[in-house]
Amino acid sequence: MTIPVELLLDLAEKICVILVIAYLITRTKIFHEVLDRKFNIKNMVFIILVFGALSIFGTYSGITINGAMGNVRDLGPMIAGLVGGPVAGLGAGLIGGLYRYFFLGGITTFPCSLSTVLAGLFAGIIYILNKRKFIGIIGAVLFAASMEAFHMILVLLLAKPYPEAFVIAQELSMPMIVSNALGMLIFAYFITNLSKERKTTKERDEYFDELQRKKYELEIAHEIQESFLPQEMPNLDGYDIFAINLPAKEVGGDFYDFIPISKDKIGVTIADVSGKSVPAALFMAVSRTILRAKAMGNSNAAEVIKDANKLIAEDSDTGMFVTLFYAILDLKNKTMEYVNAGHNNPVLFIRKTETMECLNAKGIALGAIDTIELEEKQIDLESGDVIVFYTDGVTEAMNDKEEFFGQKRLYKLIRSYYNLSAEDIVNKIKEEVISFSQNQSQFDDITLMVIKVN
Repeated sequence: MTIPVELLLDLAEKICVILVIAYLITRTKIFHEVLDRKFNIKNMVFIILVFGALSIFGTYSGITINGAMGNVRDLGPMIAGLVGGPVAGLGAGLIGGLYRYFFLGGITTFPCSLSTVLAGLFAGIIYILNKRKFIGIIGAVLFAASMEAFHMILVLLLAKPYPEAFVIAQELSMPMIVSNALGMLIFAYFITNLSKERKTTKERDEYFDELQRKKYELEIAHEIQESFLPQEMPNLDGYDIFAINLPAKEVGGDFYDFIPISKDKIGVTIADVSGKSVPAALFMAVSRTILRAKAMGNSNAAEVIKDANKLIAEDSDTGMFVTLFYAILDLKNKTMEYVNAGHNNPVLFIRKTETMECLNAKGIALGAIDTIELEEKQIDLESGDVIVFYTDGVTEAMNDKEEFFGQKRLYKLIRSYYNLSAEDIVNKIKEEVISFSQNQSQFDDITLMVIKVN
C-alpha cells in the first residue's frame, strides 16, 4: 500500500492541472462578473458546469485505496460556493457528487458523494454569512481542511464495514486534508491577487480619469486666464510695445495690462500675485479687474493704486497679495508717471548716455493692509530709450548649479539688444533665461514687457 507521503505528492501533482484550469477561469469576463456579484443565469450556469466538471476530474485524478478514492473532488464545489454562493456551490457539488455516486463504486460511495454535495453547499453558506464576499486566503484554507476532516468523519460514520472504513480514513485523511487545503490555498491566492489587481486597475483608471479631467479643467482655466491678458499690443504713435507671459504651471499669478485713460494717455502695469497655480490665477483676475475699473479715466497713478488696494485688501481673506508697478504714459509729452507697489524695479535704458536707471519708488504690495502710502515719480523719455518691465521669474530663474539668472545678466542683455525692436528684445531675454535654466523646470511665472520710444 502506498504510504501517505507518496499519496500527498501524487495528489499535489494532480491538483496542478485543476489549478491551471482554475487560473484560466479567473481571467474570464464571466468570472469577473461573479466577483462583482453581478449574478445572472449565464454566469451561474458557467460556474456550476465548469467547477462541476473540475469536481469530476478531481475524482479521476485520485488514488485508489481499498476501493476508495483519495482525491480532490471536493475542491471544485468548494471554490464555486466560496465565489458564487449556495446555488453555484450546490450545483457544482451535485454534479461531482452524483457522478461519484452513479459511476464509481466502493464502500465509501455514499459518504463521499454526500461530502461533495455538502462541500459546495457549506461553501455557499459561508459566502452568504460573509456578506457575499470571498472569505480570504486563511479562511478558505481553514474551510477546505475542515471540510476534508468532516469528509473523513462521514466515511467513518456511514461506510461499511467499519474496519475497512477506518483503514481508508486512516490512510487518506492527511493526504486529503493537506492536498485540498493546498489546492484551496493556491486558488485563494489567485482570487486575492485578482481582486488586488482589479482594485489597482480601477484606482489607476480613476486616477487617470481624474488627471484627464483636471488637465482639461486647467486647459480651460489657462484659456480663460489668457483672455484676461491683452489680446494684442497697443498701436501707439512714437512707441513700440511688446509683452509676454509664461506661467510656470497651466495657470499663474503674473499679469500685464494696457489701460486706456484718455486720448493721449495710457496706463501700463505689470504685476505678480503671491503663490502659484489656480489660487494665484483667481487672485490675479480679481486684482486686474479692480485695477482696470479704478484706472480708466483717472490720470493720477498713486490715487488709482491706493483705491485699488482698498478693494483688493477687502477681498484678501486668504492672506495673498500682489506686487505691482503702475505707470501712466503721456504719449504727447513723452513722460511717464509711475508708482511701485513692492514690485521689481523696471529698468530704463537711456539711449543718449547709454546708461541704465532703476525705476524705484517707495511702496508696499497691494492687499497686505487697507491703507498704503506710495511714492509717485515721473521721468522724461527720449527717442531710443527702452524700458524693460519684468517679474521675479526672470531674475530668479535657476540653473543646475543653483545660480540665479540675476539682474546683472538682465542688464547686460538690455545693453546688448537695446537697438532691436521691443518684440525682439523680449524674445532675446526669454531665450536667454530659458537657455540659462536648461534642464531645470520653470519655478516661477515669467512676464516681460518692453516699451521702446521711437
